[in-house]
Amino acid sequence: MKQPTLPFWQVWNVSFGFLGVQLGFALQNANVSRVLSDLGADLHSLSLFWLAAPIMGLLVQPIVGAASDRTWNRVGRRRPYILGGAIAAATGMLLMPNASLFVAFITPMLFGGLMLALMDGAFNVTMQPFRALVADMVPNEQRTLGYSIQALLINIGAVIGSILPFVLTNIIGLENTAPKGEVAPTVTWAFYIGASALFLTVLWTVIRTKEYAPADYNRYKGLTAAAVPSVKPSLGTRLANFWQLFINMPKTMRQLAVVQFFSWFSLFIMWVYTTPAITQYIWGIEAKWFDADYLHSLDVIPPEIAAAKGAAGDWVGIIFAAYSLFAALFSIVLTRIANRIGRKLTYSLSLLAGGLGYMSFLLFQNAEVVHVNLWLTEVDVPQGALDLLIPMIGVGVAWAAILAMPYAILAGSLPADKTGVYMGIFNFTIAAPQIVSGLVAGQILKYVFNNEAIYILVLAGVCMVLGAISVYFVRDAGEEGDLVAQGH
Repeated sequence: MKQPTLPFWQVWNVSFGFLGVQLGFALQNANVSRVLSDLGADLHSLSLFWLAAPIMGLLVQPIVGAASDRTWNRVGRRRPYILGGAIAAATGMLLMPNASLFVAFITPMLFGGLMLALMDGAFNVTMQPFRALVADMVPNEQRTLGYSIQALLINIGAVIGSILPFVLTNIIGLENTAPKGEVAPTVTWAFYIGASALFLTVLWTVIRTKEYAPADYNRYKGLTAAAVPSVKPSLGTRLANFWQLFINMPKTMRQLAVVQFFSWFSLFIMWVYTTPAITQYIWGIEAKWFDADYLHSLDVIPPEIAAAKGAAGDWVGIIFAAYSLFAALFSIVLTRIANRIGRKLTYSLSLLAGGLGYMSFLLFQNAEVVHVNLWLTEVDVPQGALDLLIPMIGVGVAWAAILAMPYAILAGSLPADKTGVYMGIFNFTIAAPQIVSGLVAGQILKYVFNNEAIYILVLAGVCMVLGAISVYFVRDAGEEGDLVAQGH
């Protein structure tokens, strides 16, 4: 039986909760390095703290994917995990900026690292079923539309999350600096707002999306209802079955894994090191002001240093919002471009734009202060910081493609009854490169680039270009099938 097409707003509702999830994720990406530095983390050790994020993804997503494939209850198939993950993520967001309150039990820096692990683990519990929910609910001919809408909502959420600290500083009037060992009020309140938005948008999707009953789902996907086993398989059997699925993954997934490695290696570097990079390179703050031992030797951080680091941290939110905004705009036309020139070429050119964007950071070092009218406020920023909005166009184009194209290509190669577990396994291709990046980027920064963080961003650009090249070797079975059906 042919799966019915969905009205546009129903496709929208399926992914609407991802707006709040990405709002929280954007707050994490733009501010966790800042928070951990405020709590006492060294510059070259930041990437080690950030390892909590991909490790949690590596552990959580395959488990949640496999579990949601087997779940059919009154709440649904994917929705129980989406809602549970949202509650846990919101809890972590409320607790993380209050690390200094728990100093009697645990050091603030360690508490911050634990909350990062909780948040990212919960984000992964929520994100993975969202990916599978689109594959469940939309027919093949709407799949690119479904993931493009998801990418659009992701980037709207990212824009809001990224600019929140800046808005709270420059429009609401909260302080963006804090005493040593504490988190700035702007960041704290941004996390509170993000936690609320995350929960409410996810609740909207859970309430407004009705998943198919098992019998309908099996008919739409051409599946035979699986018999209920008389004996529950042992843990060893389940692990063996999982390993068989892993080693027998579709060829397209293996090919996409190479592209994903270069893409996510680069993204991890951007999220961890953009704040120190532009603080050093454009605001002119020496690397020693990111050294934990040096800071511990001081009773008070000089006000001009704290102000510069706070301003740079807020501006990172602006440029992260910019790349998310450009990604959201590109998501609107992504489906049309992919339909016209093909998914692979669209994907490759997008990654190339991102790589060039990263490398062009070197071109913008002008420290001359300019007066800028931004939204409802006026700010003074270095010209080089304002110029960084230009490379964010390329980064945004790459980000939109990374969020949509691999899944649109992959979904056509997956068996319908194992979509969830394979989407979870596919997260290995996201988590593994971030783990590698977390282990080596800090060492490269320290021993190769002498803690000059701008050059690690150039390395990210080189890796993104390699990802663009590797798209050439990916086979898009779904697109080839469409061409055959059209007589090409």
